[in-house]
Amino acid sequence: MSEEVKNEELQEEAVETAEEVVEETTEVPEKSELELANERAEDFENKYLRAHAEMQNIQRRANEERQQLQRYRSQDLAKKILPSLDNLERALAVEGLTDDVKKGLEMTRDSLIQALKEEGVEEVALETFDHNLHMAVQTLPADDEHPADTIAEVFQKGYKLHERLLRPAMVVVYN
Repeated sequence: MSEEVKNEELQEEAVETAEEVVEETTEVPEKSELELANERAEDFENKYLRAHAEMQNIQRRANEERQQLQRYRSQDLAKKILPSLDNLERALAVEGLTDDVKKGLEMTRDSLIQALKEEGVEEVALETFDHNLHMAVQTLPADDEHPADTIAEVFQKGYKLHERLLRPAMVVVYN
């Protein structure tokens, strides 16, 4: 009988232990399948929204970059043409040219200037000295007739493409 008593006691202890485990597990509520599915759906929706926003940002940046490339596509060509335009200006300044030669040089210069204007290239303004647009290669003392920061002479014209400076004007400035 002692074995039967021991078995009963063991069974009672097992039942008590099982009841304690059931009580502990009932204290921590388990999530239902529906709640888990809803959490996963929310997580997927957040991931989708983030990915969608990132794709929109990538498209916007690509469009902006494409517009910039289109706007400044002629920058390198303009930089290569400007020395030829300078040479035409120098040739026109030479004395003793026949009228026909001078007329031909002027027509060539004008057509180059027109082509550059059509691409958005324009001459840098020469009203007053601006260190962002002009490069002072020499200074002269200012006086009553010539106030400070006025341009005395232009050695080389400056050009810009839209708002981007291609080449600063090389000038002599009263200082």
